[in-house]
Amino acid sequence: MGLSASAPWRNFYGNTPASLDYPHLTMHQLLQRTARQYSDNIAYSFMGKQTDYKTFLRRIDAAAKGLVKLGICRGDRVTICMPNSPQALDCFYALNRIGAIPNMIHPLSAAQEIAFYLNVSHSKAILTLDQFYYKVAEIADQLNDPCHILIARIQDELPFPLGVLYPVTKSARAVKKLPNTGYTLWKDMVAAGKNTVLPEDTGKFDDCGAILYSGGTTGTTKGIMLSNLNFNALGMQTIAASGYGSVAGMKMLSIMPVFHGFGLGVGIHTALIGGATCILVPQFSVKIYADTLLKEKPNLIPGVPTLFEALLRAEKLENADLSFLKGIFSGGDSLSPELKKKVDQFLKDRGCTEQIREGYGTTECVTASCLTPKDYARSGSIGVPFPDTYYKIVEPGTCQELDANNDGEICISGPTVMLGYMDHPEETAQTLRPHHDGRIWLHTGDLGHMDQDGFVYFRQRIKRMIITSGYNVYPSQLENVIDGHEKVLLSCVIGVKDPYRVQRVKAYVVPMPGIEPTDELRQELLDYCTAHIAKYAIPREIEFRTELPKTLVGKVAYRVLEEEANAAAGSVQ
Repeated sequence: MGLSASAPWRNFYGNTPASLDYPHLTMHQLLQRTARQYSDNIAYSFMGKQTDYKTFLRRIDAAAKGLVKLGICRGDRVTICMPNSPQALDCFYALNRIGAIPNMIHPLSAAQEIAFYLNVSHSKAILTLDQFYYKVAEIADQLNDPCHILIARIQDELPFPLGVLYPVTKSARAVKKLPNTGYTLWKDMVAAGKNTVLPEDTGKFDDCGAILYSGGTTGTTKGIMLSNLNFNALGMQTIAASGYGSVAGMKMLSIMPVFHGFGLGVGIHTALIGGATCILVPQFSVKIYADTLLKEKPNLIPGVPTLFEALLRAEKLENADLSFLKGIFSGGDSLSPELKKKVDQFLKDRGCTEQIREGYGTTECVTASCLTPKDYARSGSIGVPFPDTYYKIVEPGTCQELDANNDGEICISGPTVMLGYMDHPEETAQTLRPHHDGRIWLHTGDLGHMDQDGFVYFRQRIKRMIITSGYNVYPSQLENVIDGHEKVLLSCVIGVKDPYRVQRVKAYVVPMPGIEPTDELRQELLDYCTAHIAKYAIPREIEFRTELPKTLVGKVAYRVLEEEANAAAGSVQ
């Protein structure tokens, strides 16, 4: 019997139940149940304006009426191209209320990307900000289906006097004046639906609840169809695994974007079905991040590693009291033990009694599917599987389970695993596979192993492995070593084409604040690597940067660095 069948990780659950009872409800139905229980709790806070749960429900119904009046029906898809804002939340749950499907994309997507997302989803409407109107209008003639353009404005949701003053701010002046026609203002659409009768809420728990996008396990952009159960199970599992029993009345820093599984699934939906408050942050910068922490004093922060690395660069937090933090959760990218150590010390020095708890997941299961137990952290581990979730490590390309401590492909089975890829049945069949145990397993394309107690260790994407002079080199391992140097803030290791070695190892390094990037530092890091890394894996080149390129959700964009370095290498050869 393999580790996956015996589930040894449950021995480390503490007070977390091994299994949960998932209601057969849609996302809106579960939110409605919570909102009635905690009607006076604050559902979300935006730029100082607070909205309680009972008001939130009224706003959702009003938005749902407006969408019905607009002609949106059950099963229709509507693209939400928004930052974290009240209109984005109202629209998301209003669509779920009427059985329509939110298609979530990044508001900074290029015009051609927006055209792709609208066409591939056959969206009937798109909600975006006024500042992005012209980007959408530009591609209107490229759309395969008629599509309403709905425009939201930030100032419509600001408290007095910010809403009055907003038109004279730098941000407002940067917004190009809207034409008189060609769109509908979100608030006008809501007002137009005032007397509309909402259809009966007949949504089912196994209906598609939202479409998110990912490169998938094969690297091409695909729509991931996630059910209501997927989102609800994720929220319930996250609350159970957190060890708090309840998050009602707590405050969640919802800084991860709403179009991303981590931001939507944990930062928004988990908080809302738990009776907590979402502190909506529409735009990230180190200053906004620090100001929000000090002003709002959130209890819970879910984020990618670069979000926590930013803590170390925030001057305003130098002498801050961070004792209000009760849970810090890292996911979405690999967190090096060295960065974790630095951030944990930073938090401890400022009165926080908690440490970062690392998790892991993929958009194909919404987001997190395992988490470091509250009292059982293991260095380098991404934790243990959530309740009702099973992990197994298989020989890559097969369904053959490996013994403990052997590297292979990470596979996941449980109630958060996606319905499938939109209009990609072959990709779906390749990724969701039945095994001999009768379960459907998600093959993640990630490399890792599980120890005898069921703690999971992530290596990296299988395809990210560097092969140099016949040796396998794992960039994430090298990054962990380099990040361990006291003068390094962040690093990224890539493979560059090499006529002799096939690939050579190159490291990009961001020094700690105040450290100069000199030839002496480069030699010091190479000496450090020599003492900690096998000779064949030592970087042949170290390039200093003030910052590393990031993906739209804040991960280090290693592919950008690979393309840049390989293009340069090609021009030299």
